Amino acid sequence: MDFSTLEQWGYIAIAFFSLGGSMFIVAAAGVFAYMGHLNLAIALIVAALFNFLGDNILFLLGRYQKKEIINYLKKHRRKVAATTLLMRKYGDFVVFIQKFIYGVKTLIPLIMGLSKYDIKKFIFLNFFASILFVATIGLGSYFFSDFIIKAIKFFQTNPYLAPIFLGLILILFLGYIKKISKK
Repeated sequence: MDFSTLEQWGYIAIAFFSLGGSMFIVAAAGVFAYMGHLNLAIALIVAALFNFLGDNILFLLGRYQKKEIINYLKKHRRKVAATTLLMRKYGDFVVFIQKFIYGVKTLIPLIMGLSKYDIKKFIFLNFFASILFVATIGLGSYFFSDFIIKAIKFFQTNPYLAPIFLGLILILFLGYIKKISKK
């Protein structure tokens, strides 16, 4: 078997990056499925399965490797505090929310594993949260692929606008983060 095309390596990449909860790879899978390079159903199933496995592994690391995890978390006290507040505010629903928030999607399963949170409950909620996450991002990018492809082509023909656009997005993102961090 020749592993030289996206069709062969695509699913492996989706599996690998979905373990870490990559939003980008799920969105890319939707676009590549739209372009006919991947099967949408297989790509989304692989992404959901490996996203589910990745968070379960993090939970288990928190549960059974407490000493090592606590040493790691000492460097991220602000994120741990924010994560703890999210868990208190949203309860079980945080398993769903964390999938969509960059910066805490790794911490929440770890911290839940460190706590006395029921492992069966986490696995149950994580299963449906993984499906929701992948369906939202993957199908969203699939149905908006035409717009995404047109935007890419626009920036290829007008490359001088790309840094301006990215800079504007960065400024908006940093402003949003600054606003949230004050709360």
